[in-house]
Amino acid sequence: MRLLFATLLVSALAACGARQHPGEPTHLMVVAEPDNARVRIDDRDAGSARVLAARPPRLTAGRHQISVEADGYFPHDVELDLPPGTTTLRIQLRPIPR
Repeated sequence: MRLLFATLLVSALAACGARQHPGEPTHLMVVAEPDNARVRIDDRDAGSARVLAARPPRLTAGRHQISVEADGYFPHDVELDLPPGTTTLRIQLRPIPR
């Protein structure tokens, strides 16, 4: 019983510590090769990777679906749990063999 209580207490304290700087904005910088790759965040067009590398968009902290695609390359999809602050996503798309 004590072990269960200690485990729950540690889990609760860890969850409280995950909320660092709640007022700090969240930004996602996307650095992709090729840099003209199109980026979608949560099924919305966010622009090219070149633009998002220079001007990372402001997002809410939490989970987001990111899709990066370019003509002649395999698309890349990833789910990120973004904390406050700036997160950099680096992706090198793989060319489709011809």
